[in-house]
Amino acid sequence: MVTMSDDVAPGGFGRRTVLCGVGVVGVAALAGCAGGDDKPAGLAPSMKGKEIAKTADVPVGGGKILADIKVVVTQPTQGTFKAFTAVCTHQGCLTGKVAGGLVQCPCHGSEFKIADGSVARGPAAKPLQEYPVQVKGDGIVLI
Repeated sequence: MVTMSDDVAPGGFGRRTVLCGVGVVGVAALAGCAGGDDKPAGLAPSMKGKEIAKTADVPVGGGKILADIKVVVTQPTQGTFKAFTAVCTHQGCLTGKVAGGLVQCPCHGSEFKIADGSVARGPAAKPLQEYPVQVKGDGIVLI
């Protein structure tokens, strides 16, 4: 029969204690790096005051994804415009389509309501970040 001894080091800790401690620290470090719901980065401050779309380009009950600035602009009801991050809160994919009153992510099937960015269907658990906008003439401007 083989037995393991727990030799005590000069600092008072045994070999098993040190090895267990190293294992716990390693697991904690990995847990800290694990991905969960990613929070999208906000818009650059330089985007404030900029026109991002024309009102005529955003259909009532739908929206338009502006991939270059990672924003989706929606018009849930006539004359009401909203802007949200176009980055899915699940794992950071760019949303791909606006249809049926929903912003849809092609990566894992998450869907968000065009009126408020809330989750209509997971796996995303967090809503899309909203950006304030206003209509100036025929343009939609970030404020």
